[in-house]
Amino acid sequence: MAMFNQKDEMGDPNIDTLIGSNTRFEGDIRFKGGLHIDGEVEGSVVADGSGLLVISEQGRVKGEIDVPEVIVDGQVDGDITASNRLELRENGRVGGNIKYGSIRMALGAQVNGNLAYESNPSAPRSDFRSTKDKETSSGSGS
Repeated sequence: MAMFNQKDEMGDPNIDTLIGSNTRFEGDIRFKGGLHIDGEVEGSVVADGSGLLVISEQGRVKGEIDVPEVIVDGQVDGDITASNRLELRENGRVGGNIKYGSIRMALGAQVNGNLAYESNPSAPRSDFRSTKDKETSSGSGS
C-alpha cells in the first residue's frame, strides 16, 4: 500500500501503522504518529501526544477514540474526541458523541450522537482577520 512514508490528504506526515482489512484486533491501542485502520478494532484508540487516525471505508472501530486528528470514512461505534480536527467523509458513520476542535463533514456522512465544539488553546489556530483589520490593529498607537 502506498500510504507509508507519504503525506495523507490533510497534509500530515507518515502513517506509521496499518491494521489491514483482514485483521480483527481486540484490546486498547495506544500509538504515536499515524494509524490507518482498514480492519476491525474492538477497544479504545488513544494517541500519546499528537497523532492522526484514519479509518477507511471498510474500517470499523467499536470503542472510544481520543486522537487529536481523525478521519472517518468507515464505522465508529463509540465516542470520539478529536481535539484538533475531525473529518467525516461521505461513507463515515458515527454512533456516539463527538468533541472536536474543528470539523469537516461531507454530504452523506452520518452522526447518531451529539456534536460539541471543544476549544483547544494549545492547538494552532488560523488568524481570520482581514489584511485591513491587521493594518488597523497594528497601526493603532495604543
